[in-house]
Amino acid sequence: MTDTRTAPYAALILRLSLGILFLAHAGLKIFVFTPAGTAGFFSSLGLPGWLAYVTIAWELVGAVALILGVLPRLAAIAMIPVLLGAIFTVHGPAGFFFTNPNGGWEFLGLWIVGLLALALIGDGPYALRPTPVGKR
Repeated sequence: MTDTRTAPYAALILRLSLGILFLAHAGLKIFVFTPAGTAGFFSSLGLPGWLAYVTIAWELVGAVALILGVLPRLAAIAMIPVLLGAIFTVHGPAGFFFTNPNGGWEFLGLWIVGLLALALIGDGPYALRPTPVGKR
């Protein structure tokens, strides 16, 4: 049975933690690997280098949307392709366990499950909900 008093706060914690994770990973690409270095890594995988910049922007926008609660259900679903891309290009071939050399895909799989759970459970409290046009 779902506790309707505390479940919204679980959604809030999930939304914030997922958003912070994406913010951290975008920051890693910007401040540690650098955007040019990330583009070079993408190129080494056979992907177009410009896709690195799209990925960084996608992670930043998704992170902010999740943290602020701006359409977080949609943002959660929109972030899944980024993780699937990481699984199919880098982490999948390394196996399941994240402790494998080059990191496996277990963490990314759990991250996807968290995003799906958030999409199903809802925004949680303290979300910035857009006001419908007719309700202004």
